[in-house]
Amino acid sequence: MTDPQSYRPSNLPTDPGVYRFFDKDDKVIYVGKAKNLKNRLNSYFGSNLQIKTRRMVTTAVRVDWTIVNSELEAIQLEFTWIKQFNPDFNVQFKDDKSYPYLAIDLDADFPRLFISRSKKQKGVKYFGPYSHAWALRSTFETLIKIYPVRTCSDSNFKSANRNKRQCLLGDIGKCSAPCVEWITKDDHKKLAGDLTNFLEKSPTEISNRIEQEMLQAAKTEEFERAARLRDQLEAVNKAFESTDRFLNENINADVLAVHEDITHAALSQFNIKSGRITGSRSWIIDRSNLLEDEEIITAMIGKIYTDLVPPQELILDQLPADVSSLQVWLGEKIGKSVTITKPLKGEKLEIVQLVKRNANQALIQYLSKRANDSAVSGGALTEIAEQLELAELPLRIECFDISNIQGTSMVASMVVFEDGQPKKSEYRRFSIDDESGFDDTRAMSHVITRRFKRYLEERNVDIVESNVQGASRPKFAYPPQLVVVDGGKPQVNAAAKALRDLGITDIALCGLAKRLEEVWLPYNSEPIIFPRHSEALYLLQKIRDEAHRFAINFHRSKRSKLMLDSLLDQIEGLGESRRKSLLDKFGSVSALKSAQVSEIAAVPGIGSKLAKTIFDNLNQQVNNEKIDMQTGEILDA
Repeated sequence: MTDPQSYRPSNLPTDPGVYRFFDKDDKVIYVGKAKNLKNRLNSYFGSNLQIKTRRMVTTAVRVDWTIVNSELEAIQLEFTWIKQFNPDFNVQFKDDKSYPYLAIDLDADFPRLFISRSKKQKGVKYFGPYSHAWALRSTFETLIKIYPVRTCSDSNFKSANRNKRQCLLGDIGKCSAPCVEWITKDDHKKLAGDLTNFLEKSPTEISNRIEQEMLQAAKTEEFERAARLRDQLEAVNKAFESTDRFLNENINADVLAVHEDITHAALSQFNIKSGRITGSRSWIIDRSNLLEDEEIITAMIGKIYTDLVPPQELILDQLPADVSSLQVWLGEKIGKSVTITKPLKGEKLEIVQLVKRNANQALIQYLSKRANDSAVSGGALTEIAEQLELAELPLRIECFDISNIQGTSMVASMVVFEDGQPKKSEYRRFSIDDESGFDDTRAMSHVITRRFKRYLEERNVDIVESNVQGASRPKFAYPPQLVVVDGGKPQVNAAAKALRDLGITDIALCGLAKRLEEVWLPYNSEPIIFPRHSEALYLLQKIRDEAHRFAINFHRSKRSKLMLDSLLDQIEGLGESRRKSLLDKFGSVSALKSAQVSEIAAVPGIGSKLAKTIFDNLNQQVNNEKIDMQTGEILDA
């Protein structure tokens, strides 16, 4: 670690510029820009730095800077340097594989349609990217049936032209065979232009033009050409039946959205042309070294559009702080004004939400793929055992989480992972008495005590006798090799005391704290820090997040039932047994409110007259109060 004061610069300029921090190996570890270099750089050498910023400045051994004329030039240089040096403490993009594009070489004498993953070339029109190569190949096959533009390489084209013999694609109607002059040079270029319009614009004008040409060919008795145009018209109409737009055809934009988690973030991009999604792509970002004030959305714009031509509109789920400078920078790249917007309502907001859901799914798939791989899971379990100094591999891990809202409706969850995979048949839920007020450590001690009391009671079951009787061993009788609690030092110590009070000393215990993903052992003053890229940490996070999800679902269900019980309690004529019958039947405010009077009357003890009273009262209460129908929670007016 370096003392930042040892390399703190002096006599800093107040001009705009870009700065770089270097480590002991003279590697660039962070690039940033500033309107005022003096103010910005001095902020890195204060005493109240946040954790990741402090880690960066103590890793660095020197800093330099470059003065520029404007904030716009600073943005350009920052994005260039980030791409060139890929600094550890800037946004790190993972899973950034090469995506395929559909390309048309419009500058060639005989334009060619092809699939490309390489860097974009001048004069070539690109469509995409496509997230799935199989989808692109299917699109490619459809397009050459509708618009038989040549797809062969230049060497094959020259060979066919020299031999005066078209290739197989020409014979089966998937190429207009300009190599043997089945189509003129100008007509082939026109065909390539039609294909470009087909991919970019509304199909209506294309269909109308083809239909007019077909009628004209029939009128002049060019029946073979008319038949080809007829087939082409049918193919165009059929293609757009299955790829019809669902947005306004005037929307031509890129839509970007970010889904953030504790240790990672996912970013997704949709390309929209004339109201149709023509391409999509996702990236994963590791946030382990990402500085606290670093904007992911700004970094994403820089990464995507440093090389690519931006559209005239960007639609985002969050606006960057320097939105005006980014608009100027993007506008200079295309010679037109570019707008960056964050929609608040309407169909643009809906598409932003769709892109955000795709980002969420991309992150889920990325993390699940790592954790679900058996070889990866085995390595993760070995690493957990080594880091926690366990006597054996934790083949069975149980994780506990507490959920509540303002100290009420307290519940706990227990999830079980065996061999690194969830075993949902052995998940358990616990209701916790909260009359004494909320205490997270008390709740953790309570649930650990309940679970392992059952373990002590059931472990002495005679397995041989049970097998003879055809019964199975009680599930609580299986001890875990590792117990994980959601929380830090207080929760771990509470769980350890509960185990010790039960006389259990052979089960390992740890806690995973959300803030910095620290792993705590009982009665230790310092946590264990797993490497940020370790498979062991990914597995522990997955187990902890699954316990949290399971607890939240149970908590919502319990809160909804309490809300329903409260609403029913206000209806005259409903005693305890009738309320219980309604709770058993419907279970939530939403289910009871959506029920018909006849369905309510069918509940034992409820007649048609009382059902009508319940229906009227419940709907009146719901109309008078704003209620979350998913959870039964009364919302603020």
